Amino acid sequence: MKILHIETSSKNCSVAISDGEKLLCLCEEVSENYKQSESLHTFVEWALEGAEISLKDLDAVSLGKGPGSYTGLRIGAASAKGFCYGLKVPLIATNSLETMIEPFLGKNYDIVVPLIDARRMEVYCAVFDGNSGEMITETEAKILDEQSFTELEGKKVLFVGDGAAKAKDILQISNAEFDANIYPSAKYLIKKSVEKFNQKDFEDVAYFEPFYLKDFHGVKKKSSENS
Repeated sequence: MKILHIETSSKNCSVAISDGEKLLCLCEEVSENYKQSESLHTFVEWALEGAEISLKDLDAVSLGKGPGSYTGLRIGAASAKGFCYGLKVPLIATNSLETMIEPFLGKNYDIVVPLIDARRMEVYCAVFDGNSGEMITETEAKILDEQSFTELEGKKVLFVGDGAAKAKDILQISNAEFDANIYPSAKYLIKKSVEKFNQKDFEDVAYFEPFYLKDFHGVKKKSSENS
């Protein structure tokens, strides 16, 4: 099965093509300016060229559904749904945090905690078993302080993701390691997507919404003093 994978929940705009669990091509770029709107469709074209296939060869589209950047998620979801409508193929969606732990499973960590940077001292996070990959605590938006994750004291813990940079300065956990250079990536969607494809675990394309986790907060305009 050939699947197009799209991951736009973070600063990493990422597109991959796979055949079964084999990665055929990956195009991605980390940008502080969130370039999903500029780069996504170009990356899709490049990935298809690199994989030497065309859109009509696709059997499904896979999406990292969040949590993460509200705008990035909207762009990724709109593109994925458009491809599914046009090609009449199913949509597969996976928690973006869940995919970030894949490279670290079975690497002698008791716990792996992905942290996606949100505003100020807030992160999107979940806690996973470092061996089985089982989700121990559900995905949440968490404001970091010195008491955060203290229940993990005594365990060998790895915090990954761009939220790990500010976590390192705050958390008081003695046996913790931090890797802030990890982002959700389309290549990490492959394994879960193949499982979901085989189980026919598909989304309703018409009604699918990304996992925003919380409402979008835009900048409010000041009301006129004369109103």
